[in-house]
Amino acid sequence: MPKLVLAYSGGLDTTTAIKWLTVEQGYEVIALNINVGKSREQPVVESRGLAAGAVKVRVIDAREDFLRYFAFPALAAGAVYQDQYPLATALARPLMAKLLVDVAHEEGAVAVAHGCTGKGNDQVRFDVGIQTLDPNLKIVAPTRENAMPREYQIEYLKRHGVDIPWGDKGPFSIDENLWGRSAEAGVLEDPWAEPPREAYEWTRDPEEAPATPAYVEIEFESGVPVRLDGQELGPVELVERLNDLGGLHGVGRIDHIEDRLVGIKSREIYEAPAAVILHTAHAALEAMTLSKQQLRLKKYIATEYAELIYNGLWFSAHHQDLAAYVASTQRHVTGTIRVKLQRGRAVVVGRKAPRSLYDRGLATYDRGDTYDQSAAVGFITIWGLQTRTQVRTQLLADLPEALRIATPHQHD
Repeated sequence: MPKLVLAYSGGLDTTTAIKWLTVEQGYEVIALNINVGKSREQPVVESRGLAAGAVKVRVIDAREDFLRYFAFPALAAGAVYQDQYPLATALARPLMAKLLVDVAHEEGAVAVAHGCTGKGNDQVRFDVGIQTLDPNLKIVAPTRENAMPREYQIEYLKRHGVDIPWGDKGPFSIDENLWGRSAEAGVLEDPWAEPPREAYEWTRDPEEAPATPAYVEIEFESGVPVRLDGQELGPVELVERLNDLGGLHGVGRIDHIEDRLVGIKSREIYEAPAAVILHTAHAALEAMTLSKQQLRLKKYIATEYAELIYNGLWFSAHHQDLAAYVASTQRHVTGTIRVKLQRGRAVVVGRKAPRSLYDRGLATYDRGDTYDQSAAVGFITIWGLQTRTQVRTQLLADLPEALRIATPHQHD
């Protein structure tokens, strides 16, 4: 039998896929579980996979790689899709695609499979990534090719001797990893409906969060978060602590109407306490350490970078080029940001950086002012030269009209 490597979550869809790929498609299935954090199925993936007929279940702990090589570079870029979504699911997919291909090579598999539907973005992220890394691997998508209602999936497994108690799925479709949690479907498909309490799991209702704020100091080195409150932490522990602390104070809730790559607008509920806090802090540090011109261009680059990630083009030359620019901008993004967390808000209240472009001697109006105010007159003369020249040579004859356009209309 030909071998196939399946991206296996341990949920009903991919468990059914193991049996379907084996019985209906004739594959010898190797179930690959990639742990990027927060999976509620993690304790049972091996037993479920073997019970469903996988010849092998491989589990890879990819949490640190996910943060270090995917989430943190996106953080450095300032990549937030449509100014709302910190790209948690989108960032995990290229890592999963790479590991699928790697394991397929190790196992001598001729195909790989995933559990994506035909309506979402993930099918594009998986397929494009896999095709880029190894175009010779066949891609099978059981849910997209042979969608089964939940009840039929359970019955299908029972019919083939797999009787697993699945419990209540709940009203929402959930995806989660260390960088964030997403919820969709059910009542959330009505954009007028306020998200019910059960749509959230990581964060307290801000109205019920502690009235007393919490403060956290986040230290970055070259754009990468490395310490909390002076304690050096690895990526996983740092993000987990911020998720817990931010969630306690109701930080990180996002209710977003999103443009999917496939052309559908969808309503998404995200919880991303750590990502929101870190993006807020990182942006504040960049404001101190990047020039006005760098900040202006980087804002455009951040949008492009987010689109690239969302659209499944991680393994592209365009990404390599953008990543090289982002890395260059982070050379001096080192320092500490103090953030106040209170009832759903993360607010920067303190900043310091060894190579800050903020010079108090230039900024102050008090004693110690080092700014030469007499230089302002010459600067203004030169700065206004372009306007005076254009008025004199082009606009003088039309000055009354120009003034009429530039001046707000006054009522008689």
